[in-house]
Amino acid sequence: MSRNYVLIGILLILLGSCDLSENPAKITDKNDYDKYLVANHGKATSKYFEIWNSKIRPDSSQLMSFGIVGGEYERFFKNTGDIQYLKKAEAVLRKAADIAAIGKAGIYRALARNYISQHRFKEALQIADSARACKSGVEASQSLLFDVHMELGNYNMAKKYLDSLKHMSNFGYLIRLSKWNDHLGDLGTAIHFMEKATKKAKSSNNEALQLWAYTNLADFYGHAGRIEDSYSYYLKALEIDSDNAYAKKGIAWIVFSHEKKPEEAMRILDSVTKTYSAPDYFLLKAEIAGYLNDDLKRLINLDQYFKLVSNPAYGNMYNRYNISIYVDETGQLNKAFDLAQKEVELRPTPESYGLLAYTYLNKGEKSKARQIIEANVEGKTFEPKVLMYVAKIYKATGAIDKAKKLKNELSQAIYELGPHAEKSIANL
Repeated sequence: MSRNYVLIGILLILLGSCDLSENPAKITDKNDYDKYLVANHGKATSKYFEIWNSKIRPDSSQLMSFGIVGGEYERFFKNTGDIQYLKKAEAVLRKAADIAAIGKAGIYRALARNYISQHRFKEALQIADSARACKSGVEASQSLLFDVHMELGNYNMAKKYLDSLKHMSNFGYLIRLSKWNDHLGDLGTAIHFMEKATKKAKSSNNEALQLWAYTNLADFYGHAGRIEDSYSYYLKALEIDSDNAYAKKGIAWIVFSHEKKPEEAMRILDSVTKTYSAPDYFLLKAEIAGYLNDDLKRLINLDQYFKLVSNPAYGNMYNRYNISIYVDETGQLNKAFDLAQKEVELRPTPESYGLLAYTYLNKGEKSKARQIIEANVEGKTFEPKVLMYVAKIYKATGAIDKAKKLKNELSQAIYELGPHAEKSIANL
């Protein structure tokens, strides 16, 4: 009998080890996040909002009412992904800026951040400069100007504003120092400062600050291949806000890209898009459906994406997504080219130039693509998707050694790029 027990024990150990080897990448557990997948409609009103909104009349000059209602509309946008609330917030803030005799700098800063959310970066810069000219809340205006210049690719100006903020105990400075180091490709230092910022957020008892810090730190951990830490912080974010769509999307990406469980990732996203309508969520669902070879579901989600972004209110918010789709999915190269040129004009960053070069490549203008890469992209961004474009251009123009070097780097970024990228990288 004792010998049989020993054999059974050995067999159980072997079976357990086989199970681990079959799924070594498993990090997530449905029991951790299923309770957050209940379809609660994104909150787009509150008693607080109703009280202050009721104070606004067509001829109203109650500045406090406008400021509070504008902030509530911003919150509704974050809860629902519905662009109408971002536009309503803009209208309210513009009215507030028109009537304000005092506190104008703060209103300008709120309006500039609204424009940043809408990808109206040049307008955001104008309003941010107006806020700085008010000489009230100088540090807040300098922080804002750093953010806008980073979005516009004005990195020298951004660095000047960052240097003017130096204060290692300040949350705002730490997150911007983290962003700057990420821009430089120093992910380890970026994480170091984001961790410091997260500690500040934890001690602040400010849930909005904590939520922002947790989701951003989770993103950084994912970029660094620290998937378990990334998962942990997305869960921490959901503990604060059980409806947070961004954290659920982050978990869905881990399930899809790291664990290779597309059906489960789709289940998570399906629960999100019942109440949250940001277009890029449907684009991710289309990508997962493509991985599953489910052409019908892929087309349904692509169609939903295009229905949403056809709303003029989105303006230029989804230009970069649309350029990629026109090149890689629909083959509408002239549309892609026109949009890529527009995006470079609006936002002349290495990422925008990378898309323009990629469009030139697909139009057969290889030498032009190479010129743009060498002048505006090479060594100026570490974004994996852009580096994929660069590698393809190098290969097409005979720079095989450069393409191979990037291939080695990209092979370490498959998690960020997604399972669909493995074949593309292998073909470089």
